[in-house]
Amino acid sequence: MTAATRTLKLRYFASLREALGTDGESVTTAADSVGALRQELIARSDAHADALALGKAVRAAVNQVMANDTHALADGDEVAFFPPVTGG
Repeated sequence: MTAATRTLKLRYFASLREALGTDGESVTTAADSVGALRQELIARSDAHADALALGKAVRAAVNQVMANDTHALADGDEVAFFPPVTGG
C-alpha cells in the first residue's frame, strides 16, 4: 500500500528565501503534517538542512494561518516557512 500523496505550494520568506535561493516551489509529498514536511525538506539538500534545521526558530503557516508541527496537511495547501519576526 502506498502512502497518500499531496501537492503543496511552498513559500519561503526573508532569510529562508535567501538561503534556499527561491521564494517558493511546488512539491508532491507523502508528508501528512507540517513537522513531517519540514523533516522531508531537511533531507532534501544541505541548503534545506541548514535553513530549516530543527534547532532553528522557524515558523510555519498553512493557508496563511499560523500552524505548529502537528498541523495536518491537505492536497493543495500553501505552506509558508519564515523566521520569527520582531518589530518595534
